[in-house]
Amino acid sequence: MKLSAVFSSSCYSSAIAKNALQPPSLITLSASTFLPPLSRKLSCRHGVSYNRLSFRGNSSFSSTAVSASKSDSQSQGSESFFRDTLRSMETVYLNRNPTAKSILKLVSSVDDEQICYDHLAFRTFGVNGYGINSLASLFLDYGYTPKEELRFPAKKLKALWFSPPNSSSQDGGSGVNGPLPRVFISELLVDQLSPRAQEIIRKYTKKSGSGNKYAALASALGSLTWEKPLYSEFQQLAGESEYAAWTIVNGYALNHVTISTHRLKSNLRNIKSLNEFIEKNGFKLNSDGGVLKVSPDGLLLQSSTVADSMPFSFPDGVDESVPCSYIEFAERLVLPQYKNLSESEIKESHRRDGFEVGNADKIFESTSKEQLTRRA
Repeated sequence: MKLSAVFSSSCYSSAIAKNALQPPSLITLSASTFLPPLSRKLSCRHGVSYNRLSFRGNSSFSSTAVSASKSDSQSQGSESFFRDTLRSMETVYLNRNPTAKSILKLVSSVDDEQICYDHLAFRTFGVNGYGINSLASLFLDYGYTPKEELRFPAKKLKALWFSPPNSSSQDGGSGVNGPLPRVFISELLVDQLSPRAQEIIRKYTKKSGSGNKYAALASALGSLTWEKPLYSEFQQLAGESEYAAWTIVNGYALNHVTISTHRLKSNLRNIKSLNEFIEKNGFKLNSDGGVLKVSPDGLLLQSSTVADSMPFSFPDGVDESVPCSYIEFAERLVLPQYKNLSESEIKESHRRDGFEVGNADKIFESTSKEQLTRRA
């Protein structure tokens, strides 16, 4: 399937597509815009049902225990709806971030067979139920498995990543139409911020009411579930936590998608070659810690662009550009125990999995003022 499939959304009306072009603060949620109710069933990868899942750091997720067995038609229907939701999230992301859209087209012009996503990433507030749990429920319900928790003390963050289900009715395709990607959800540890910053964040999440229940819907529509913040409050947050400032104006929108470079077929499958190609075409890469971020074991290589900016109208009469999203690239090398396999035998399961705190810490800087204002 060509990449053109990535840039279409079949699930949502033209009105929603129009909304996707607007800043998130300009869209409001109403009963008429609700998606069909999400299934609360957790499709377990090994035929096991879970009543409750808990993890280090008090991150917990609950789901009604059900049998993992479903008819083929039910599974296909469920996956179809799930992919439609991801597709709408992707549409919002591409419409707001011209760099990401341009780079996907640029890579497709060289490597047009299939562009797969390594992972999707989201940011959240760890307060009043607006943290990791609020988005995780969607992915758990559709067969994802929670994996390792990561901590970022200096940034006052924690994150949890989720692996996709082993089985999928869709083998080909690009982007969200291709192999289901990993999911990386981070949250700001609000209790560790200054009293003033906490007050601001709690003020807006409290006014949102039950908005945390509709995190996936908000992401698919490109809408905030809380009111637009005052510019003075945005500045207050930006001075203390770039992550907090980004989240207060972007909400649950996709923070970034990641191209899986080793799944490409051309010379761009080498991430160093891809980085050079992107820079030669005039795009700026995040240089924090070096353009190429390498895990200590040398098996996970990552890089990313600098985030785009979008106009934002604050309610106190200020119009200002704010950081939006970016696109990342990841190359996962073959694990040592599989080094003797031929290239045709190597599967994704033979490669380095998971994430690395050091790499992710630098990738977070893609939305920082320092990177946005740095000259190429």
